[in-house]
Amino acid sequence: MHIPSHASQFEPADGQYQAIVDAAIAAHAHKKGNLLPILHHVQDEIGYLPDSVVVLVARALSLSRAEVHGVITFYSHFRQKPAGKHVLEVCMAEACQAMRSEALAEHARQKLSCDFHQTSPDGEVTLEPVYCLGLCAQSPAVMLDGKPHARMNPDRLDALLAKEGAQK
Repeated sequence: MHIPSHASQFEPADGQYQAIVDAAIAAHAHKKGNLLPILHHVQDEIGYLPDSVVVLVARALSLSRAEVHGVITFYSHFRQKPAGKHVLEVCMAEACQAMRSEALAEHARQKLSCDFHQTSPDGEVTLEPVYCLGLCAQSPAVMLDGKPHARMNPDRLDALLAKEGAQK
């Protein structure tokens, strides 16, 4: 868990995200168990969930920062740092693993010079694991920028990244 060295780091930075958090809360206030939809809404707007958002959401929902932070860190979909221009998710579920998704993931790591939950040094691609894209019969699968791609291999992955401008 990230623990800022100064208490002021827990405070929202000049309210830059207040309107986004307020809109997310207004959109989901009527829902029971609305923390997840609120966090998804905010991440969809900002691209990630910075510490200042944790404070704002916790205050608005009368939760502790630890409760909100715990949910963010539990679910791998949530990011605490900005993503690259593109997000590549490699399916690591059982069906894809049976079709060598680990080798595909290793190829992606080498090509992008980063590991899962990291962004390539050029800032172009964030590499993430995902656990089932629903393409089990066409595995291994990846998702690039929210679009699924099936029957992947290293050559097809390289071609996809080049086609989508995710690699120079």
